[in-house]
Amino acid sequence: MSPRWRLLDTGKRPAFENMALDRTLLESCQAGAPNTLRFLRFEPSALIGFHQSASQELDLDYCREQGIAVSRRITGGGALYCDQGQIGWELYVNRRTFATADMLAIAREVCGMVVAGLQSLGVDAAFRPRNDIEVQGRKIGGTGGAFDGDALLYQGTVLIDFDVERMLRVLRIPQEKLSDKAIASARERITTLKTVLGTAPAVDVLQAALVRGFADGFGVSFEDGALSADEWRLLDLYKEEMGKDEWVFETDRPQLEMASASALRKTSGGLVRVMLKVDTARERLKQAFITGDFFINPRRAVVDLEAALRDVAVEDINGIVAAFFAERRIEMLMLTPADIIAVMHDALGSLPCKGDERIRV
Repeated sequence: MSPRWRLLDTGKRPAFENMALDRTLLESCQAGAPNTLRFLRFEPSALIGFHQSASQELDLDYCREQGIAVSRRITGGGALYCDQGQIGWELYVNRRTFATADMLAIAREVCGMVVAGLQSLGVDAAFRPRNDIEVQGRKIGGTGGAFDGDALLYQGTVLIDFDVERMLRVLRIPQEKLSDKAIASARERITTLKTVLGTAPAVDVLQAALVRGFADGFGVSFEDGALSADEWRLLDLYKEEMGKDEWVFETDRPQLEMASASALRKTSGGLVRVMLKVDTARERLKQAFITGDFFINPRRAVVDLEAALRDVAVEDINGIVAAFFAERRIEMLMLTPADIIAVMHDALGSLPCKGDERIRV
């Protein structure tokens, strides 16, 4: 008989309750609770990573105006916008469940199970390193994980339906950058089950497909479960703490440390446009969007390059871009890696850093 794991569906909850449940279940896993798969959904929420600053990452005024709750996760990673159009899934397992501690290898294995579940619904899903799930080059889900002692929390989302423009407003994209082209570019990078299938699948149908993927992948069966008495006690304790502003803004830093920059350059291969989000105090590129009228094959290479440039030291950009093209077979017509580096330098060169100094590139 296959091992039996616990299955929890905690439904739609406020952001702080979902974060408190994360903390509760991870601590419970450390204490020896059974391996658990949890499904969760959100009321409209903006979530920052554990080490992030809400003021830097989010448009807090817009969140307040729109009734979007703000919370801080117990795990790292970037800021997210979540609402009823997404379903979240989380694994709480003993670290011995995997034969490795290499998070990329774990991501590949777990994402493969999610991919299998989506494929059973007729979705042409695939794993995109480092930790995304895509359909024909467009992101449909993100994932991430963290070890804590002998426990591993690995979590992700699947987009059922999604408001891209609202996400951009929440994630502190300056108003002047929210052009029709910027919104269209973001939409080109994201897709949803509603778009792929023509209609949004019922939540229970999607969850059943994901359960099958995880059951087959781990060689286990799932049994509907509930929180234990100890877990309810912990949940009440952590809801009290994580529902307060002190938790959300504990890591807050001034907005001025995060900046956006853009540049446009005409090259022999066509126009190249970049928009960058940069932590100027720490000289780290947080995110890059690359668009234009150039030719590149495969088309997904741009998306993969953006992923490779996520949260890296500015001084490493040249080497990352050069290595990216050296390690892959990518066809470009008259466009060169040096052109892409140059337009990124154009954007970075406009940003101040540490007083009147400029960011070193």
